[in-house]
Amino acid sequence: MTDTPWEPPLAGTEAEHLLGALERLRWTFRWKADGLDEDGLAATVGVSALTIGGLLKHLAWVEALTFRAKLHGEPLGAEWDDAPWDDDPDWEFTSAAADDPATLYARYDRAVARSRAMLEEALHDGGLDRAVHLTGPDGEPVSLRRLVGDLVEEYGRHTGHADLIREYVDGRTGEDPPSGWRPT
Repeated sequence: MTDTPWEPPLAGTEAEHLLGALERLRWTFRWKADGLDEDGLAATVGVSALTIGGLLKHLAWVEALTFRAKLHGEPLGAEWDDAPWDDDPDWEFTSAAADDPATLYARYDRAVARSRAMLEEALHDGGLDRAVHLTGPDGEPVSLRRLVGDLVEEYGRHTGHADLIREYVDGRTGEDPPSGWRPT
């Protein structure tokens, strides 16, 4: 692994560039979220109820949704089984305040590690053109390219949210993690 694993290739294949964009966003988001205590993870800005803790939990759920459910048609996993989605459709955001920081970080890190492995396997089994379990509204196939593109968009939005919240919490700013940074 290089000193900056979040740096996309300067010249690569379509898959390498798409994964490079996703990895840069994952690493930048994780850096923005890193090392916060309960108060930092629960901080909000203005009238928004978004928190970095809620974003950690939400993106862990999105990773499971994307690579377990949409890619393979599998259940999300035991850690999501008891979620009361019918009572609170935003449960992953609202329940994060009850989770300790170590739990939030570990859940997110595990989800990303599983997703990386599933994505690598899927790329070796058909590439970006490979059809996934999810189908479109008329039953048309959905490609792995679409799933990864949607995940890049999801991370782009939420990394921006985390950027603003983290700056409010302790002034941390920047586009990429510093060279050599790793999650604590």
